[in-house]
Amino acid sequence: MAGVKIQLKVIKADGSTEEYLHTKVIGTISNVLAQMGEPDIEVAEQLAAVVTYFLYHRQDCHTRQGAGLAVALEAQVYPISARPRQAGVPPSVTSSEILSMIKVVLTATKFEDAAIALSEHHFERKLKRSRVEVAFIDVRELADIELLCEPERLDGKCRWDKSRIVDDLVTKNGLSRQTARAIASMVEEKIFNMGITLVPSSLIKQLVLGDAASILRAQRQLQTV
Repeated sequence: MAGVKIQLKVIKADGSTEEYLHTKVIGTISNVLAQMGEPDIEVAEQLAAVVTYFLYHRQDCHTRQGAGLAVALEAQVYPISARPRQAGVPPSVTSSEILSMIKVVLTATKFEDAAIALSEHHFERKLKRSRVEVAFIDVRELADIELLCEPERLDGKCRWDKSRIVDDLVTKNGLSRQTARAIASMVEEKIFNMGITLVPSSLIKQLVLGDAASILRAQRQLQTV
């Protein structure tokens, strides 16, 4: 986004923060439009520009020139992100506010079905996260798998939380939080696709190692280009 000088911070659901990435908004909108059978990267970029404009200029968007659709949507979107900012504190927005902003822009631009699909996808992921549990077990042979069929025999288990993967990769392995989040998201996607609700911790470890190797290898290759 041209003219943006202050980097917006995103407050994630687990309380951690990361830099706002305009490209992630483009990707989200592009994916949901494709899901609805209307793939159009140009439209996705235009709608993402409106979202990013509002997030950065929510306090004074009515005084800016070239806002176009953003000005027309001000009355609908402004209440979502009207959190006052203290002097000297970087501007921030929560991940849920970004999602709400995207849905409002989609709805206001006649892509209501896409907004509904995005809401359903978000709800589905929350539901999956609430149902998946991690079993503290090191599966090395077939006999170990039997423990998964008898949860009462397990040493312990906990609710699935990908932020634990992120924290471990950052604190124990020195990875950047952005890289750690990418790895954790890839692992989470694989686990959800498996359709299992009780996941052995040893499986998670192997998935993390595999995805970490892939991402770190890709990063090194990009550095040599």
